[in-house]
Amino acid sequence: MNKAVVNKTVMNKLALLPLALAAFLGSAAAATTIKIATIAPDGTAWMREMRASADAVKKRTEDRVEIKFYPGGVMGDEPTVLRKIKIGQLQGGAFTGGELSQVDKNAQIYSQPFLFKSQDEVDKVRAQIDPQLKQSIQKAGFETLGISGGGFAYMMSVKDLRSKDDLKAAKVWVPQGDRIAEAAFKAADVSPIPLPLADVYTSLQTGLIDTAANTSAGAIAFQWHTKIKHMIDLPLTYVVGILVIDKKVFDALSAEDQKAVNEEVGAAFSKLEKINRDDNTQARDALQKQGIEFFKPNATETASWESVGNAARKQLVASGELSADMAGALDKSLAAARGGK
Repeated sequence: MNKAVVNKTVMNKLALLPLALAAFLGSAAAATTIKIATIAPDGTAWMREMRASADAVKKRTEDRVEIKFYPGGVMGDEPTVLRKIKIGQLQGGAFTGGELSQVDKNAQIYSQPFLFKSQDEVDKVRAQIDPQLKQSIQKAGFETLGISGGGFAYMMSVKDLRSKDDLKAAKVWVPQGDRIAEAAFKAADVSPIPLPLADVYTSLQTGLIDTAANTSAGAIAFQWHTKIKHMIDLPLTYVVGILVIDKKVFDALSAEDQKAVNEEVGAAFSKLEKINRDDNTQARDALQKQGIEFFKPNATETASWESVGNAARKQLVASGELSADMAGALDKSLAAARGGK
């Protein structure tokens, strides 16, 4: 090959370099990493499904979107996670309704005390209210990728717990920042002790608290079952997990990638609904076999607890802690679920 041909070949290759570099940089610029924090322990069904959905998103978007999860509270408590999202260190988080109420008070709509009596009621109400809740959270600057029913939470205690008078003498935990839980216990003339979820196990050990509420599966996942001895067999509240990301981050994705994220994470949340129900059923059996005493209130006692819930709900709407519109929509949906009763 003569010198002229060689020079021409080299020049042609050099001319292609800027195009190749531009293509590489364009691809790199289009790639988005979404970092999401959660208190959920690693190895749980929740984390397995979330990581599977992240893999599916990455594959479907051809590496344009990567979701990374940080489990076990390694990114801090809920206020810390929200602060990190605000400054861009994280892009999202998984929260309970009470925790997310710091940015949207309506996020705690399902947490109203002694509201639901059955899972069937919850399912019918959520079919109507979930879309409204997502819209409300969106107005607060977050895109909801999924809402997962964690199941009913029950009051659990180290001490025998049967009545409101017993509760008044207890050291009752409420999640830090959970204004609905605080209102519920204050309606029963109880002064609760607010703490981060991660501190509950240690506080049960030290005696700082002796009473807490959780789902059956949650009590086992966080090892509370090694401390508690008694449980009131009456649903206190319904727990939901809400996965959100910064709306600005979501809006920056292409329509195609938004669809992939919503569908893949949404599919994982659908699986989690069934998994959570099965886990709670198995956990309940495990707690009973362990010897934890289940106390079932009679009709009079149940009515007494429900009166606490009614008082708390009225106070929450009156104080503006719950949107009157959202609370009214839920009440209407619940009445319909009960056949208008």
